[in-house]
Parts: sequence; C-alpha cells; structure tokens
Amino acid sequence: MSFHASASHIELEDGHILKALLRNEDGDEQESTLDLNEHIGNDNGHFHWEGGDFQSSADNISFDLEGDDNVPILRAVLRDAEGEDHDADINLSERIGNDNGHLVFN
Repeated sequence: MSFHASASHIELEDGHILKALLRNEDGDEQESTLDLNEHIGNDNGHFHWEGGDFQSSADNISFDLEGDDNVPILRAVLRDAEGEDHDADINLSERIGNDNGHLVFN
C-alpha cells in the first residue's frame, strides 16, 4: 500500500528524513521514519531509485502533497556531473509503502 493513503502529519526533516504517522493493521497510528538518502540518488541531475545520498548534491529540497490525490512529491535542484543545476522531482508513492505502520522501501 502506498504510504500516503494511510498516513497523516507527513513531513520531511533535515532534507532527507521522511516522517509520518501511519495506521497499522489495527487502525492505530504510530510514528515512522525513513532516510531517503538510503534509497534515492542523483543520476546526473535527475532523481533515481536505488541510489543514495541525493542530498549531498541537492539544493532547495522540499516536500509536499500535490494535486487532488495528495501525491507525495520530493523536489530539489540537483547538480549534474558538470556542476549545472536541474529542477528535479520524484513521486515517493512509487516505491515507499506502509507495512503495518512502518515506512518501507519497495
């Protein structure tokens, strides 16, 4: 299950820690965190999954729930190999889920 459909108080701490209250199988909410730096990288100015440490080459990192479906989007300006800046975004619901009240990378 995509995490944002069963979450509240979703926020980004320190530019790379996703934090939310997630409902577990009993319907109770519990706090969970996931370090996005362990799962998202910078591929020459573009976010990519199964990378790492995107934050070290990023500026203006932001997170928001966007659109009518409240899609969780991470945005940043990422530097490429030549040092040029690129606006980048990634839909966190593509690979982050809720496993019984815990944020998990799928």
